[in-house]
Amino acid sequence: MKTRVKEYRTRHSLTQEKLAEMAGVRRETIVFLEQGKYNPSLRLAHNIARALETTIDEIFIFEDSAD
Repeated sequence: MKTRVKEYRTRHSLTQEKLAEMAGVRRETIVFLEQGKYNPSLRLAHNIARALETTIDEIFIFEDSAD
């Protein structure tokens, strides 16, 4: 999975800590998301998209594993 979390987070001048607080997770979760090392639950993806004022589809690019 690819992610645009960092791009949108910096657009909104948010720190990893602040975004984590808004999404209800630890800062380390945001770090792993930005690095593409963590697949979020649907609830977390929704919370992050809402905090960043965009859609899940804009933030997370899910790649087809069948390729």
